[in-house]
Amino acid sequence: MPIRERPLPGQPSLRYLKLEAKRRLAAGEFEILHDAQLAVAREYGQPSWAALKRFAAAPAATGNPALAQLRWVIARFKDAGSPGWAPPGDSELREHFDDKFLAAVPAGRLVSMITSAAPAWRGDLTVTSQTAHAVRARIGRLDVTASAAPDPPHQLTGLRALVLGGMAADPRAAPVPPHRTRGEVPAWAEEAADAVLGELGLPGVVLAGGRPGARQWALAAGWADLDRGEVLQASHRFPASGVSGLVTAVAVLRLVAAGHVGLDRPANDYLHMVRLADDTVTVRELLASTGGIDSPAGPELLADQVPDLAAVTGPVISCGGPRGVVRPSNGGTAALGQLLAEVTATSFAAAAARLVLRPLGMNESSFPGTAAEFGPRAVSCYGMDLTGLFVPVPAKVCTLPAAGGLWATALDLARLGAGWASLLPAGLARYALAAVPGSGGGELRAGLGWFLTPREDVAFSSGALPGSTASLLVRVRDGRVLVAVTTRLVPVGLIHAHVLRAWADAAR
Repeated sequence: MPIRERPLPGQPSLRYLKLEAKRRLAAGEFEILHDAQLAVAREYGQPSWAALKRFAAAPAATGNPALAQLRWVIARFKDAGSPGWAPPGDSELREHFDDKFLAAVPAGRLVSMITSAAPAWRGDLTVTSQTAHAVRARIGRLDVTASAAPDPPHQLTGLRALVLGGMAADPRAAPVPPHRTRGEVPAWAEEAADAVLGELGLPGVVLAGGRPGARQWALAAGWADLDRGEVLQASHRFPASGVSGLVTAVAVLRLVAAGHVGLDRPANDYLHMVRLADDTVTVRELLASTGGIDSPAGPELLADQVPDLAAVTGPVISCGGPRGVVRPSNGGTAALGQLLAEVTATSFAAAAARLVLRPLGMNESSFPGTAAEFGPRAVSCYGMDLTGLFVPVPAKVCTLPAAGGLWATALDLARLGAGWASLLPAGLARYALAAVPGSGGGELRAGLGWFLTPREDVAFSSGALPGSTASLLVRVRDGRVLVAVTTRLVPVGLIHAHVLRAWADAAR
């Protein structure tokens, strides 16, 4: 079911939330109260009704340092282009952005990016979620996330703004070509693909799915390349970003099953070229994202070729996060990739192909080292400017292939979702889908290599890079698979909100 946009209060009361969910149930939008509550929660960027209630009970976000810095960005740049306005200089920017951020995004480029969004900065700001040092908000036509350092002066460590969907106005994308399909496509997928394509403002999307032991299906909607007028097919290859981490995890679990790696052994027992700062973090904690491993700061995630891991992370990967709390980390997944390479005495890409891709028949999938290896069926990726035009994203590879370097067709990702468990002993596969104990109060739940929805009924692996988003979901009770890959970066939660309900309704 498409998301119905409504004006939402920035800091809602619990009473407002309960009444809103009951109103939608009474209006016939949902069959049960739980679905209405979940829809409201997702509109606020929260994973569950319980998380939304905690958000409503939290103190107002005015004391959030990330929000304070975001308000400075809005105030400083909303009049950009007006007579008398002058851009901030280097010293002023360093008062509000930390050195690592400015090393990754140089001052001139940062000012240009923020200035280009000046019309949107004049819109109303609505906070949709927050933590102690991070905030997500809607500002005019933008979905904005900001994070700040925990210590004064709380400079910004991250700032991202995405144009919200539903406003694409690129003549190259119209009219939408007929869908291209493979296999027996379920009826609900046609409507869901059109809703995702139109309401999220995408050049192209492929949905795919299936179940263990059966043939997979795929439906492609939109364009693979706008300038060439190339229609998107189910056979096109996409950057699969976060799903890369699942391939890495399954490969490591195969080493565990073979007795080459111990789940409760320190990861540093297997690492030599790059090591973790904390010698006690175990392989199990890396697989469950509970080791407190930091993501690399500074270098870009995209480059012309894949560098040595030490060039991105340094010789020691820092471990500054809390242990026992599920916290996705590119650094942790990169460490698993290095472990895989060192134990097998091959490259990461070769080990992943031998242990996972080839056994599952994922013959159109690989971890390319340069853009020249993407192949002729690679999609073109895009961003969107504030006028609704799609802007090409340069073709580059992920500098951390174990975390984000996979390129694959949607059908191959469906094969991964349907077949990964067949590569492992049955008990280990079941264990990988069970939520790890001792989450430490964090919102996100995880197994080994998988993340779990709040009800722990769906396991997923998803992520995004500039120009693309990919998501793989597996229903725990029967192994049914759903894949969504796009040619523009949009929040994964928005994709899930569009497709999960249609998928669930079809299964009833």
